[in-house]
Amino acid sequence: MKYGLYAMTTLLALSAAAQVPANVETRGVPEVPQEVVESLFRYQNARSAGLVNWFRDGILISTRFGDTSQLHYVEQPLGARRQLTFKKEPVGGAIVSPTGEDEGFIFTMDTGGSEFYQIFHYDFDTGDITLLSDGKSRYTGIQFTHDGSGIGYTTTERNGTDWDLHIRQFDGSKRILQEDQGIGWSIDDFSPTGDRALISQCISNTETKLYEIDLKSLKRKRLLEDKGQISIGTTKYDAAGSNIYFTSDMDSDYRAIWTLNLESGATENIVSNLNWDVSFFRFSQSRNKMAYVVNEAGYSSLFLLDLDSQQSKEITPSELGHVYGIRFSKDEQQLGFSYQTPVSNTDVYALNLEDNTLTRWTQSELGELRTEQFVRPELVKYTSFDELKIPAFVFEPRGDGPHPVLVYIHGGPASQYRPGFSPTFQYYVNELGLAVIAPNVRGSRGYGKHYMTLDDWRLREDSVRDIGALLDWIETQPQLDSSRVAVIGGSYGGYMVLASLVHYNDRLKVGIETVGISNFVSFLERTQGYRRDLRRAEYGDERDPGMRAFLESIAPLNHVDKIKAPLLIGQGLNDPRVPAYESEQIAAAVSKTGVPTWYVLAKDEGHGFRKKDNRDYWSQTVVYFLQKHLLSD
Repeated sequence: MKYGLYAMTTLLALSAAAQVPANVETRGVPEVPQEVVESLFRYQNARSAGLVNWFRDGILISTRFGDTSQLHYVEQPLGARRQLTFKKEPVGGAIVSPTGEDEGFIFTMDTGGSEFYQIFHYDFDTGDITLLSDGKSRYTGIQFTHDGSGIGYTTTERNGTDWDLHIRQFDGSKRILQEDQGIGWSIDDFSPTGDRALISQCISNTETKLYEIDLKSLKRKRLLEDKGQISIGTTKYDAAGSNIYFTSDMDSDYRAIWTLNLESGATENIVSNLNWDVSFFRFSQSRNKMAYVVNEAGYSSLFLLDLDSQQSKEITPSELGHVYGIRFSKDEQQLGFSYQTPVSNTDVYALNLEDNTLTRWTQSELGELRTEQFVRPELVKYTSFDELKIPAFVFEPRGDGPHPVLVYIHGGPASQYRPGFSPTFQYYVNELGLAVIAPNVRGSRGYGKHYMTLDDWRLREDSVRDIGALLDWIETQPQLDSSRVAVIGGSYGGYMVLASLVHYNDRLKVGIETVGISNFVSFLERTQGYRRDLRRAEYGDERDPGMRAFLESIAPLNHVDKIKAPLLIGQGLNDPRVPAYESEQIAAAVSKTGVPTWYVLAKDEGHGFRKKDNRDYWSQTVVYFLQKHLLSD
C-alpha cells in the first residue's frame, strides 16, 4: 500500500538532509531526508490574514511574509498590504483608540516565546515605535480609556506574580487602580462617562468574580454576587453606562448574553435557548449595535442584535467555518471579521449593514495548493466507558481503506478542537494517506459547563479513558486501520498523548507530543507563579498531601516502563506555561528504557513553535517520524 506521494524505500535511502535551524537542538533525531522537506514545502507556504481593527480609511491586519506574523495596513478591499512592523518576534494583538484621533495604535510583543508581553506605541506617520512598559514584566488585557487619553492593563511589574491593574496616560503619568489582590485580574471596560470601570477576577474555568470600581475613590463593588459560582466572559457597559451586557452560564449549562441594571440589580437574559455557547460579542463605537458569535458544534454562527428591539438576525457566511476578530467600522456601516473554513485559509471580509453585501478585503496566498483537493471533516459521536457521547471530527482520505489513523488531542484542557484551516492536516490526509481524528474529550469547552468539569481533579484520567473508547470505535470502522494508530497533541494534549501511551501501549504504534505535562506535581511547582493558582483550580492543589499522591499516581513520568511506542517530543526552552523541565525529564526517562525517543528543543521559542523555520523543521521531523514508525512495514 502506498502511504504518501513518495515511496518509502526512496525516502529512507536519500542522503540529503533537512537543515536544522540555528536555535534548535536535537537528541536522537536522525537526519530528515530532503525529499520530506520538498514534499512538505508547498503545504508550508500557505498564508492567512486576520483582522486587527479598522484604522483610518482602511484596516490593520496580521499576516506573515517572513518568518513571523507582523502588522500590515490595507487601504482598500484587495489592496496592497503595506507592512508596518518588521520584528524578529511575532507581533501580538493591537488596539486602536476609540476616538479615532490617535495617529497610531498600541501593540504587544514578547521575546523568545516568554509571554512577558511588552506594550508599544506605533506612530503611523513616522513609523516610530515607542516602548511604553518596563521591558521585563508581563503586560496583558490592554484597554483604551473612554476618551483615548490612556490605556489600562494588567501587569506583574510589582512582584512578578500578582495581576495588578494600572492606568497609563499618554502624557506619561500612571495610576495604580488595584494591587496586591492576587492573580486572574483584568480590566474589562471603562464606562462611557469615564468615572468607573468593570474589573473581574478569573478564579477558574467555571468561576469569575465581577466588580465595578470607582476611578476616583478606587472603591470597588462586587456585582452578581448573589448569583453564586458562575463564569463570565465578555463584559461591557451600555451607551449610557447604566447597564452592563455580559456573557455568562448563569442559570444555564451554556453561556448566554445577559444584561444587569446597575441601579436595581435586575438581570435579563436577552440571548438564550441556544443550547450552545455565545463565544463573545462586540459593540459598535456608539454601543448602539452589537454583533455576537455562537459556537455551534465547533463552527461559528454570526449574529447582529438590535439593542432597541432585542431582536437578532443571523448573518453567518454560507459555508461552515470560523468567524472571529469582529470589528465595526468607525461609521458603523460595516462589520469586519476574519473568516476561515476547513478548506479555505483565513482572510478578512466586511459586511455592509445597509444592503448585506459581503466584500473581501484580503486574498492570502495558498502557494501551489488547490483547495479542491482538500478534505472536509465529518462530525461523529462515539460512546465512552460511561455512555457519555464524545464528539470527534474525522478527516478521511479519498480512496479505499483501511487507512492508518492519527488521533489529534487538543490542549487546554478547557479548550476545543474546532475544524479550521490546517495545511498540516491536509498534508497528513492527502500525502501520507492518514485519517486524522480530532476528539473533544470530556473537559473540552463548547459543550456546556457540566461537560467541561467532567475531568477535574481526581476525574483526570476519565478523559484518557475517552481515548480508549475512541480506539474501540476505530476498531469497528472498516475503513480505518486499528493496527496503525498514532496520537499527537500539545500542552495538556501532550499529557494526554503520554497518558494514552501508558494505558494503551498495546494499541498505539506512535506518540508525538509538544510542550506536554509529564508530571502534574513538577508542572505545578514550576509553571509561572502568575498562573499557578489557576492551574491548581483545574488539576488540584499539589500542596495537599492526598492530592499530591493522586497526581503522582497518574503521572506518565512514573509509568515510563509501560510506554512501548516510539516517542517524539518538541519543546520551547522559554516556555512559561509548561517549563522545558517537563519534556527534559520524560525524554530522559523514556530513552533509558530503550524506546526510540526523538527530542527537538527550540531555544528561541516558548509554548510551541511560532517562528517559521522552527515550525517547518518540526513538521518535517513529525512527518519523517510517522513514516519510519507508523507507515513503514
